[in-house]
Amino acid sequence: MERKTIIETSKEHFGKIIEEQLNRVESLKKAEDWIDYDAIKPILIGIIGGDGIGPYITKEAKRISEFILKDHVNSGEVQFKEIEGLTIEHRAEAMQTIPAGVLDGIKKCHVILKGPMTTPKKGDLWPNLESANVALRRELDLFANVRPVKVPEQGIDWIFFRENTEGAYILGSKGINVTDDLAVDFKVITTQGAERLIRLAFDYAWQNNINKVSVVTKANIIKTTDGKFLSMAEQIAREFPEVKWDHWFVDIFSAKLADPKRRKEFRVVVLPNLYGDIITDEAAEFQGGVGTAGSANIGKRYAMFEAIHGSAPRMAKEGRAKYANPASIMRAAVMLLRHIGFVAKARELEMALDICTRDEKKHVITGRSDGATCSEFANYVLETIQNPELEQKWQSYL
Repeated sequence: MERKTIIETSKEHFGKIIEEQLNRVESLKKAEDWIDYDAIKPILIGIIGGDGIGPYITKEAKRISEFILKDHVNSGEVQFKEIEGLTIEHRAEAMQTIPAGVLDGIKKCHVILKGPMTTPKKGDLWPNLESANVALRRELDLFANVRPVKVPEQGIDWIFFRENTEGAYILGSKGINVTDDLAVDFKVITTQGAERLIRLAFDYAWQNNINKVSVVTKANIIKTTDGKFLSMAEQIAREFPEVKWDHWFVDIFSAKLADPKRRKEFRVVVLPNLYGDIITDEAAEFQGGVGTAGSANIGKRYAMFEAIHGSAPRMAKEGRAKYANPASIMRAAVMLLRHIGFVAKARELEMALDICTRDEKKHVITGRSDGATCSEFANYVLETIQNPELEQKWQSYL
């Protein structure tokens, strides 16, 4: 193919991307207001089992959530709904990231508790479909990925606000192989997308009397997109004079997370999509690994709560799925409960998880037959929640 033809074809491809993103900007400008859960009855909680170990750990998180909310379920305030059709088998058979009709069912729910879902990659047995996780965040406009990490004995109390619908991921499947020798991907940051995330992070800090927000970019190198993100942070920070803030480049920030003295200073962290994905996995290691961490995906109309780890297909293939650690998705359930207004119930589950994950003499999760099953761990959590001395026992672990 002649160079001129190659360039024209590439320009056409890029033009379509620009048109899509301009249309998205216009829709962002018309975004609806935040949902009011107090005005909804029943609050519909959708359950997506996912793939691999997902159905095993999600089942236990649902069981505990139903127990905690049993009075509210019986009164008609809350309802649980199983969402079918999003396994990798169904997606591959339909050759669709989100099969037709499934998204409509999801959109009837107000919040989602979701197990990990397999994202095919080149060389897999499955078609190389787009990540269903990314697609759901985009379709539901879940712009903020919120991940807390707490290790009290190390002075760690972090909460990360990761942009969820832009950056390198939104166009991750729309790059172009210009020639056999040249591949190009794209990164997008919009004023509206950066503004709403950064504002959410600053507002969270202000509402919770946290006097520190750290903004993380690579704006010295990625000058246009990361530069816009940093510029928006500078503008929004002026509206919150009570909140101190600083800016870090992502490489040195990742190093300072490992610095025992400096890391205690970090509290609220806000960062673009790709950096947030990497940094929050690193942060989770201090808490015990990605198997211990849950996350929230927040939008104005919908919210989705999930473990931050993957579907562990090797564990499932080897018949070890029942030994998977359900603590991560249970932590996600804590965030879900708090998000829809059941703050006291969320605290009970959080305290129980703190106790159960520290009391390794009783139930050790190893991922193998020499450890507890996820069902046995869930039983222990339920037993702990019902302990009348729950708070006193929790205080003894601090």
